[in-house]
This record gives sequence, structure tokens and C-alpha cells, in this order.
Amino acid sequence: MRRFCLIISCLAALLVPLVGRAESFKLANGQEITGELLVTSANDQGVQIKVGEGSYERIPWTSFTQDDLKRLAQQQRMQAFIEPFIEITREQKIKMTDPNLKQPERLERPEGRSIIGAMCSSGLGIFLLFLIYAANIYAGYEVAFFRAQSPGLLAGLSAIPLLGFAVPIVFLSMPTRLDKAAKPEEPAPSTAGAGSPAAPKPTPGSVSEETNPMLNESVAHPAGLHLAHEEKKESSLPQTVTYQRGQFTFNRRFFETKFPGFFGVVRRDADKDMVLVIKSARGQYTGDRISRIAQNDLHLQVHHGGATEEVMIPFQEVQEIKLQHKNAR
Repeated sequence: MRRFCLIISCLAALLVPLVGRAESFKLANGQEITGELLVTSANDQGVQIKVGEGSYERIPWTSFTQDDLKRLAQQQRMQAFIEPFIEITREQKIKMTDPNLKQPERLERPEGRSIIGAMCSSGLGIFLLFLIYAANIYAGYEVAFFRAQSPGLLAGLSAIPLLGFAVPIVFLSMPTRLDKAAKPEEPAPSTAGAGSPAAPKPTPGSVSEETNPMLNESVAHPAGLHLAHEEKKESSLPQTVTYQRGQFTFNRRFFETKFPGFFGVVRRDADKDMVLVIKSARGQYTGDRISRIAQNDLHLQVHHGGATEEVMIPFQEVQEIKLQHKNAR
């Protein structure tokens, strides 16, 4: 009998937490409500409280006091719904927003030393010093050729540590060394007798003026015939410029760029006597003015006797263009 009563007592103790019990809640408006809190009814809007048999009342979370909210937030099921409505004090905000900065690890500052010593303390610095040293030797080598000096001498002087860096600068500031020109050799003295130059020997078949006195102009008859020797004069006409299809593209831009003087009514001094000779599939035309030009053709003003005529020439038929003087052949 005692064992049976003990078992019943243990079961009752286990069932007590599962059975809802009435609680009192003091709302924010001063009202106090007593009832059984239904944990399973909690949501974002609030929670239901059983105030009587078959009577329920939903209480919003904003109606609870901060103490009741903190107490209810201890239940894991309602914690997620209540946390947004719990006010946080300023101390808690400062504690939550504290950045908690951590000082980074800083490299130790190297000890003060000279530039050469600092560069020699690392592999990269040694490599840079070697490049500067080699570049100085090469600079001395090039300055030697520029100033006509001995390349080996300047390269050797530039290789001297510390002092060699000034060698290319010093020799570059010096004037170029010029070799003295060799004097022309004097002609060998003649073996002929002194005071009488060597007489040239007559070649076979040649006739001197002494044997043929008629070659002298002084004995020529004044009315006699003479052969005229006229010197050829160089032509003063400007050179003819030829443009052929394949080497140039004949279009409107070509004519406007190459022959701008042929579009005006009055010709300038430079292009006054110049003409255009256009060879096309329809024939060859010589004109001195381009009266009109379109996207695909041009109109050339040509002369027929004493009259002028405009000839339309399509660009695609042009084979060759010559810019020449009107008297050129």
C-alpha cells in the first residue's frame, strides 16, 4: 500500500508542470489580469490567456510590462516573439555595440642605416645595385664612341667603385676628340731638265695646231660657215604628276583634296597654267576647271576650238589623271 501511494505521488509530481496554473499579469495600462497562459497560442501579435472556463482573451505583447516580458522570454517557445518588444537600456546598447577593436600586428621598424647598407641587407637591393653598376659601365662604353675615346679605357674607369659613376659625366662634358687629317703627299719631282716642263708626246693620228693652221679661229673666213653649238636649256615647266587607278581611289574627296584650285572660276598663280588630263573608258579629256562635282561623277570644262564644253565623267570610269602644264607634251 505504501509503494502504491509512492508511485501515485511521483506521477502527480511529474504531471504538475504539464497542467496549466493561473498567473497574474499587470498590464501597461495598469489593469491586472489573472488566468492560465496558453504558451502554444503565442505568435507575432500576442498570446492568449484563459481567464475562465471557456473564456479566452488575447493580450498583445505591447500590453505587457517589461518585467512580465522578460519573465515570459525565459520560455524558449515565446522568446523569438518577445525579444523585439523588450527595451534595451543605454548601458546594454553600449555593451552590445562595442566594436571591441583589436590592434593589428605591426612590423618592427628597421634600424637606421645608410642607403648602401640598407640595399645590401636584402637580395633585391643587391640585385638593383648590380644593375646600376652594369649600367654605369655600359654608359661609359657608349660615351667612348660618342666622344671618340677609347672604349676599353672608359669602361675600365667606369668600373671603379664609387668613383666610376662620375666618369661618363666627365667625358660626356668634354669635346669630341678629332684626329688630325693626313697631309696630302707632294708629287715626286720631275726628272726632266730644270726650267723646262716636259713636253707632251703627240699621240698617233693627232694633228697639232702648228701642222694644221686652219684649226685656228683667227684664220677663219668671216663669211665662212660654222657649226652652231647650242646648249640645251633645261625645261622650266613644272613636272607632270600622274595618278593611276589602283594606287589611288578616285572619288569626290580625292578631287577636292588633290585639286582644290580647279574648282574656282579665277585660277591662282600656282595653278594658272595647269590642266587636268583625265583618261577614262570614254576617251581622254583635257580641261582647266571642274565646274560641278557629285558623289559619283564630275563635270570637266574642256575647250573645243574657241568654245568650251562640260563633259560628265563618272568616277568608276576614270583610269588615269595627269596634272601638267598646258604647254607640256
